[in-house]
Amino acid sequence: MANPLEQLREFGTRSLVLHTLMALTLLAAVGSAFLLTGELRLVSFVAFLNFTAGLWISHSVHSLGNTFRGDEYEGITGEL
Repeated sequence: MANPLEQLREFGTRSLVLHTLMALTLLAAVGSAFLLTGELRLVSFVAFLNFTAGLWISHSVHSLGNTFRGDEYEGITGEL
């Protein structure tokens, strides 16, 4: 049986996982803005939004490194 982490060696798979995480944390930010009250609403929204932004920045830097490697990766739409 293959190790499940071995599937993450391909950049396209990692990209798909990161885009899914970014979508979930952005939805959590929007959800916390509408469902929570008081100061917890603001703190949760900002935390989720910052986490989403951090994932986006790290994935952008990782994508730049992948293009120099000469991989055939064309973007997330090619993986779907």
